[in-house]
Amino acid sequence: MKYLLIITFLIPFIALAETSTCFGTTSNGSLTNGVKLPSEGKNYVGYSTMARLAGRTYVHSEVRDIVVSAYKDLEIEQPTKVYKYAETGFKDGGQFKPHKTHRNGLSVDFMTPVKDMNGKSVHLPTNVLNKLGYNIELDANGHYDGMYIDYEAIAAHVVALHKQAKEHGHDLWRVIFDPKLQPNLYKTKCAQYLKENIQFSKKRSWVRHDEHYHVDFAIPCK
Repeated sequence: MKYLLIITFLIPFIALAETSTCFGTTSNGSLTNGVKLPSEGKNYVGYSTMARLAGRTYVHSEVRDIVVSAYKDLEIEQPTKVYKYAETGFKDGGQFKPHKTHRNGLSVDFMTPVKDMNGKSVHLPTNVLNKLGYNIELDANGHYDGMYIDYEAIAAHVVALHKQAKEHGHDLWRVIFDPKLQPNLYKTKCAQYLKENIQFSKKRSWVRHDEHYHVDFAIPCK
């Protein structure tokens, strides 16, 4: 009984500690009570243990819940697919070099899902030799070193993120992915949903966004 009372007393403080508040914008903002994304799950992994230890995988608590829930949905909807997330931001937000955004906990980079030559879902390699994956360049056909883009996996993931964002009372602001590769997403089973619900950036960003896609979540900030 004594321990039950202690736990009951602490629950509100635990919840408060894990509730984030974002300030400003993705390109000029900050974050309080940022939380780390899990290092891995049944169908996903983080891009680098080293980067995680360096504090580069913090997000807003609502973003964490959305991302993890979306991966959970994909365990059922895409049971043969594997996913990998990449850079997110610092615990307190702020400037996050070399990125121009990722400053208020609402931005997440996801490594592009790929298949090997046998059609098996695999991860793009992320290590110090390729700048944790960000130095990878896919060709015009979406091929790299015997692997090729799994557009069905990307489309299903973006849809899952959007549905979970709505479930949590939020939305996706935008998805940044190489405009020259985007048409292939509209050849997938999720094409109609993407057309009706997802805002893809139509202009090429300062970096290509082929080896990863960037998602900004629409969550109210102060």
